[in-house]
Amino acid sequence: MKVVERYIMRRALAVFLAALIWTLAIVWTTQVLARIDLVTDSGQSALTFFEVAALIIPSIVPIVVPFALVVAVAQTLSAMNSDSELAVLNAAGASRWTIVRPIMLLALAASVFSFAVDNGVDPYARQKNRDLVASSRADLLSLIIQEGTFRKIDDGLFLQIGERLPDNRLGGIFVADSREEGVNLIYYAKSGAIIESGDERVLMMNDGVIHRETLAGDLSVIRFTSYAFDLSAFMSASSDVLLLPKDQTTQYLLNPSPNDKMFQKRPNKYLAEVHQRFSEWSYSLVFALIALAVAGDARSHREARIHPLITSIAIALFVRWLGFFAAGKTDNIPQYAYMVYGVPIVASAVATWFIVSNRTMELPVAWADWMTNFAGRFGDGWGALKLRFARRGASGQGAG
Repeated sequence: MKVVERYIMRRALAVFLAALIWTLAIVWTTQVLARIDLVTDSGQSALTFFEVAALIIPSIVPIVVPFALVVAVAQTLSAMNSDSELAVLNAAGASRWTIVRPIMLLALAASVFSFAVDNGVDPYARQKNRDLVASSRADLLSLIIQEGTFRKIDDGLFLQIGERLPDNRLGGIFVADSREEGVNLIYYAKSGAIIESGDERVLMMNDGVIHRETLAGDLSVIRFTSYAFDLSAFMSASSDVLLLPKDQTTQYLLNPSPNDKMFQKRPNKYLAEVHQRFSEWSYSLVFALIALAVAGDARSHREARIHPLITSIAIALFVRWLGFFAAGKTDNIPQYAYMVYGVPIVASAVATWFIVSNRTMELPVAWADWMTNFAGRFGDGWGALKLRFARRGASGQGAG
């Protein structure tokens, strides 16, 4: 590899790693916040929460890596063009492949990394994540007998234990159940106990009342001496974890068990998941080609065009959206599998044509002019608005 090629790869790699870390951090944070209830509602320790949070990372890596790469390539080449380095390379007689070669080597490494994570690490991380969540549900018995706590057992079902009494009895039991549409049930019992028989667990409540309220406002109160509330449905063991197609290994997807209930119901989802895993890795190469086609040539600073980084991301987003659209449709219509592979192939061919023909892939000039004018009008309008508020403030002070 030439000195110039190593220089380009080193710069692109540095930007790629920085963009990857920050993008992963942002996406990971949004995913983690959606699972914060594992601690607040299930009573799990912070260690379990962070373990679940860490297992999320492999699922977002194959999606984030191509976008980090397109940002790195477009930003690196745009900076080199601003520093006139691309113009110097052209003047020295260097071909465009001097720029293409290190970028494609970096993209190939990113593609291999994405393929390994998507097909090797992510399925096992998802299965481990399912096991941890199921284990937190299996610990429900020890969770609900904590006195003075108000816990969410299921969607629309909440339970509170006032105190623990001798002989494993419970006092001050409160249950709010709104799972049935149009009906709200509230149970209150002075005492009770958890009765276990094999895999069955029942909350036996003694000396209490049931408030039943409908949407029409009808309220009825039922007093009971003893009432059994079944908790077995919420005590799912980790051995009963339901694995979706995206949680299965690639080897299993290629040869699923005929006794798999999920496979019996939706066999197309298994095939769609295979197609997505075998095509998702290619988007690193596709996005690198797009960035090269947009920002890989030397351009004058006086030319009016949208910043190459914006153009590259816009085109990459559109291509990735087409890929997601095709993958989603494949679940129900297997023929869309051709589009799953066709989208990256066609996008790569178009970008390669721009590179080979020494053309620049960019958004239409009319779009660039419109965006420039819009930004100018927005800036003028914002300046006028600030000036108006400043004048009003000055007049108000003078009147005072």
